[in-house]
Amino acid sequence: MGKKVILFDGTSTDAWTTRKGDPIDWKIENGVMTVGHGDIVSKEKYADAHIHVEWMEPDMPNESGQGKGNSGVYVHGCYEIQVLDSYGIENPNNSDCGALYSVYAPLTNACRPALEWQTYDIYLRAPVFENGEIVKNGSMTVIQNGICIQNNIDLYTNTPGGITNHRVAEGPLLLQDHGNPVSFRNVWFERL
Repeated sequence: MGKKVILFDGTSTDAWTTRKGDPIDWKIENGVMTVGHGDIVSKEKYADAHIHVEWMEPDMPNESGQGKGNSGVYVHGCYEIQVLDSYGIENPNNSDCGALYSVYAPLTNACRPALEWQTYDIYLRAPVFENGEIVKNGSMTVIQNGICIQNNIDLYTNTPGGITNHRVAEGPLLLQDHGNPVSFRNVWFERL
């Protein structure tokens, strides 16, 4: 395992830029970073990696579906693992929390209620290239709150809204601004 690369430790947003490469304006308070204006992109890139992200949904009882605590964790800048308040949904679909957005539904709903911290541990195998062509698609396993919700899924395509496509050997982490005040802490990765 590689050395941990800290992307957010509660004190600084120096590891991040906007999509355009500018400083970000997400607010830090009490060691927590809350979605501000625009997506944020890690300056560091990685290929195979273990990625750790902790997040907390805002309490939005009058909202539903994609309007309820929406954000996303884009692995390699192109594969969105959905962040959403999907607590209590019996049969989550490919737009609920834990989905590879629009591609794979989570295997089960592992969500905690709003205002409780949750975790993603994401294990990524990057695509394999020969002569500029993919000879083996990437794959990903996602553990949410200690429960496997995506098991070695085939990354045959990218998801909407990212900054790269699935034809990259390495990429950044992107955290999405979808207009909801989702909070993040303890964000890091280690190269595998």
